[in-house]
Amino acid sequence: MACSAHLLSQSLYQSHRSSPASSSHLRFQSRPSGAACPAARSSSSARGRRSLSVRVAASAEDGTRQVELTYDAQAKFNQLADQIDQDIGITRLNLFSPCKINVFLRITGKRPDGFHDLASLFHVVSLGDTIKFSLSPSKSKDRLSTNVAGVPVDESNLIIKALELYRKKTGTDKHFWIHLDKKVPTGAGLGGGSSNAATALWAANQFSGGIASEKDLQEWSGEIGSDIPFFFSRGAAYCTGRGEIVEDIPDLLPINLPMVLIKPPQACSTAEVYKRLRLDQTSQADPLALLKEITQNGISQDVCINDLEPPAFEVLRSLKKLKKRIIASNRGDYSAVFMSGSGSTIVGIGSPDPPAFVYDDDDYKDVFVSEACFLTREENEWYREPISSNAAFSKEDLPSEVAPVVD
Repeated sequence: MACSAHLLSQSLYQSHRSSPASSSHLRFQSRPSGAACPAARSSSSARGRRSLSVRVAASAEDGTRQVELTYDAQAKFNQLADQIDQDIGITRLNLFSPCKINVFLRITGKRPDGFHDLASLFHVVSLGDTIKFSLSPSKSKDRLSTNVAGVPVDESNLIIKALELYRKKTGTDKHFWIHLDKKVPTGAGLGGGSSNAATALWAANQFSGGIASEKDLQEWSGEIGSDIPFFFSRGAAYCTGRGEIVEDIPDLLPINLPMVLIKPPQACSTAEVYKRLRLDQTSQADPLALLKEITQNGISQDVCINDLEPPAFEVLRSLKKLKKRIIASNRGDYSAVFMSGSGSTIVGIGSPDPPAFVYDDDDYKDVFVSEACFLTREENEWYREPISSNAAFSKEDLPSEVAPVVD
């Protein structure tokens, strides 16, 4: 099922919101009168707050009027909560933390600092984690919890590093309780950890009244991770350097274009993949020519070049077999099949459904499968999760121990 265009509202008080069905209803009858009903007058003044409404129905038979008062207690609560936030500032915040794919990824050289230069079209997609932030009474320590065993919750986690970086840059002293509800698998080439760090920087800035600009956050974030600055784009960007040089590409691809993400239980170590990379065997395609082709004609198999595929297929030979089987089973559903980042996720563009063998073949019973679509954001707003976003973890994605993997 393709992703819906409807977006969930980001709310500080989501757990307290309810539907209009929870409102209280009062009914009474009254005789016609030349004066307006006092309740109707109070309703008129409260209409903007949507906490009280009036409906009047007249009966010609007995000369009575039916008056219905609807009092929305939830709307009143939300109004009070919003007023509290204005008076004392934000105390808790829930944010969506989406991942990314690399539509193409060219490795163009090796740098003196040991990193590689790249040129890549990054795009945010709708699969993501949810992170809940609350102000901590402590002025000395952040506390992180998560739903997935094996994910580090100490200072090695990029969320904690991002919060420390924000305090260092701004001089603020706010610390947080954070819960990470993780759906993006680790070691997948989807930038889940980088997205978490960017989301944490955005959250810390909201708690501090927005004292830093988006450009500040983007520049600072490059100090702790090469992929993090990308998430401060609008969702699609041409990235160069180590990945930290970000050029926004607006309205590049339709956000309703469906895709499927398929990841085997094994992860790819980024360090191992780069160790096996041979620059003399990479593609010679001009990255700007690839970008122009996508801009003019959309995504096709020819433009989805990833120079990290050959070394990743050496690290994880079953990954090469998975990609070949997806392509062989394609009946026109996918316009392109390629690996994202340094692996181990294979992306099929054009359909949200995996090929049948993923469900039927026992060799693939433990793969991670998720539908997705492209995602963007507006300036001064964070990313919002499409309602139909759907992900499924296999049992292998909930390990008791996970080796550190750079994504």
